[in-house]
Amino acid sequence: MTERLLVLVRHGQSEWNLKNLFTGWKDVDLTARGVLEAIKAGEKLKARGIKFDVAFTSALKRAQKTLDFVLAEMGEREIPIFRDQALNERDYGDLVGLNKDDARKKWGDEQVLKWRRSYDLAPPGGESLKDTVARALPYFVQEILPRVLRGERTIVAAHGNSLRALVMVLERLSPEGILKRELATGVPIVYRLNMDSTVAEAIDLAA
Repeated sequence: MTERLLVLVRHGQSEWNLKNLFTGWKDVDLTARGVLEAIKAGEKLKARGIKFDVAFTSALKRAQKTLDFVLAEMGEREIPIFRDQALNERDYGDLVGLNKDDARKKWGDEQVLKWRRSYDLAPPGGESLKDTVARALPYFVQEILPRVLRGERTIVAAHGNSLRALVMVLERLSPEGILKRELATGVPIVYRLNMDSTVAEAIDLAA
């Protein structure tokens, strides 16, 4: 019986997560805590007897390093890894590098909340979640999903919003539903798919 396994994991805590800054495509590194979160993710997956055939990640080092630590902990360093900016975090445009509290002072609480939590409203010079879905989803459908359906056990290490794009499709969430879906740093979500790509089982390894 073919195992159609897909694991999604958001990168561990980054330096700018810690500082409460809008990060987007800025290529910041993991914190010490972020490294530990990635190692812990690897431990959890290994404890479940999970193995991978292929891995995907973004063009940003916080996701790439998270993947490296996960695979190292699992003894899976040799599998092929594909990196693509289609899986990058949402681009926050003019907000990048700003403290979220400072952004609220500049534009007001309501406006910043709309930029962060509306589906199709983009910050100045940046992407909305809808834009991020439009970028990440075709890559998922063309490059990742076919491998999963062929029985290649697959891990994707990426970002809160690019992974939301994939979760939205996998869990059949509405634009309103995906906005409420939080993805913790360094926590794997294990999906087993049916032949028609619907979800047979989903396990959040947060515990």
